[in-house]
Amino acid sequence: MKIVEARGVTKKFMGAKVLDSVTLDIELGEKIAMMGPNGAGKTTLVRAILGFYHLDGGSIRVESYDPTKERVEVLKKIAFIPQLPPPVKLSVSELLTFVERSTGTKKSDVISQADAMELDLKRHKEKPFFKLSGGMKQKLLIAIALARRSRLLVFDEPTANLDPKAREHFYTLLNSLEYEHSSIFITHRLEEVEGLVNRKIYMDLGKVVEDEKV
Repeated sequence: MKIVEARGVTKKFMGAKVLDSVTLDIELGEKIAMMGPNGAGKTTLVRAILGFYHLDGGSIRVESYDPTKERVEVLKKIAFIPQLPPPVKLSVSELLTFVERSTGTKKSDVISQADAMELDLKRHKEKPFFKLSGGMKQKLLIAIALARRSRLLVFDEPTANLDPKAREHFYTLLNSLEYEHSSIFITHRLEEVEGLVNRKIYMDLGKVVEDEKV
């Protein structure tokens, strides 16, 4: 089953092609390491899948939905963990309530995933999200993403703010997920996600230059 279908995707910024006729499919169950130098188009492609951008050419479908025209439906299918956590001013408790009401994800499920990452949300429930440490923010965003049980998990440099022990917890959690899903790990270091992936995509200058099973 195809989760993502991209055909001839082109995106320009200031007249320069950031994505240049990218074509690829992502099947259910694929775990992808998406690599390439800065400016290769990795994050732009993911943001296009999320519906952040109108394309200059080509098309993207997420389980048949158009990310820009049917973004609400697309975002139900995808959990995205950015490299830089957003400056959310809600308290941890308020954020969990917002997630529960907007996505139907139970607070208890988020708390369970956070506990597995050794993050005690009850202890920090009144603290504003933006005042948490970088590692705590990352753990909470990961916990929310995993608790949502999305069809596609997208991680942009997921371990950048995690210490070695937290990384091990993160890898263990991902390997223990019981629901069917696909994953994209945007990373510069294949060795960090090597045990988690079964496909490797390398991008450069807005093109897919390498795509292979591993």
